[in-house]
Amino acid sequence: MIAEMDDILVGQEERGLADRLGLGPRAALPLYASYYGLTESPFDLTPNSRFLYLSARQREALSNLRYALASAKGFTLILGEAGTGKTTLVRTVMAGLSDSSRYVLVNNPTLRRQEFYEFLATSFGFSAAAATSKTRFLEELRTDVEARFAAGGLTGLIVDEAQSLPHELLEEIRLLGNLETATTKLLNIVLCGQPELADRLNDPSLRQLKQRVALRCELGPLSLAETASYVSGRLRIAGGTPNEVFTRDAVLAIYDASQGIPRTV
Repeated sequence: MIAEMDDILVGQEERGLADRLGLGPRAALPLYASYYGLTESPFDLTPNSRFLYLSARQREALSNLRYALASAKGFTLILGEAGTGKTTLVRTVMAGLSDSSRYVLVNNPTLRRQEFYEFLATSFGFSAAAATSKTRFLEELRTDVEARFAAGGLTGLIVDEAQSLPHELLEEIRLLGNLETATTKLLNIVLCGQPELADRLNDPSLRQLKQRVALRCELGPLSLAETASYVSGRLRIAGGTPNEVFTRDAVLAIYDASQGIPRTV
């Protein structure tokens, strides 16, 4: 059964997290916006957390990711086909992290090793020397994460599109995960990618990295009812009245065409 088009999409908690991102309505509206009373575009492709939709599977992934980033868990794996909301989920959780924690997001993983360390050094605010010397980078990273941990905070690295990481960078990231005390992981690492990432981790040469994964979350396509709620919610957030925009047959056609992938709805 298709959910009623006026179903509520985003709970107050998720709205609050998204609002802290400071992402306001887009300036350029589509031509149909005024006709349907929309104040912003409801179906932009950018990962705007104001439009976060939580299906049962996504809610579970959100809870697991929050838990992972709020505790010293080491490696976390987030898997999902392109367009299922991985990036939006990550940005929503990052927006709700405490000020005492520091996380760096890498959203372009096709870097050479030196470029990777240069990016991390700059993002963490390390010295210019740390951007050119791996030894200096590791020294400053350990000092930084230990100091933050002693003060009650956590440090982490989140890599989006991780299925595209060169093999040598996967190995470098594994080694960064060795920052730990006798009882606690000091650097949380989240690898977020398409299912091919799981296939790559099955390679015997990456078995040590796979063995370090403490949490694993998977996102999938929406069901027909969830697609109806997704469409309804985005229209509502954008200022529209869902029942005045799409009929039930139209929602069925949207689901058939998109196969429940949020980005293609």
